[in-house]
Amino acid sequence: METIEPTREEIDQTSGPVLLEFGASWCSHCRALEPQLAEVLASYPDVRHLKVEDASGKRLGRSFGVTLWPTLVFLQDGRIVKKMARPDRSEIMQGMKALTAGETG
Repeated sequence: METIEPTREEIDQTSGPVLLEFGASWCSHCRALEPQLAEVLASYPDVRHLKVEDASGKRLGRSFGVTLWPTLVFLQDGRIVKKMARPDRSEIMQGMKALTAGETG
């Protein structure tokens, strides 16, 4: 996992499967999601996980329409495959399956 503040242009140009996680370090919902998300991500080593510290006025979060934390955005080659706010484990699994459905190998 990387904690970064990329630009929307950089995100749009990514290749392969990427999971953007928008949240805040003090957010209780975000902290509650961490172990579930880590467990799911362990099964998907080819998915790049980018954790973005979000706040009001942060451009990247606004460009993805983030209004609740955590919000997960599943991207394939810079295109949104799925987006969900405050997901449970089964929703995360659905997102990962949708993200990796076209993969081979």
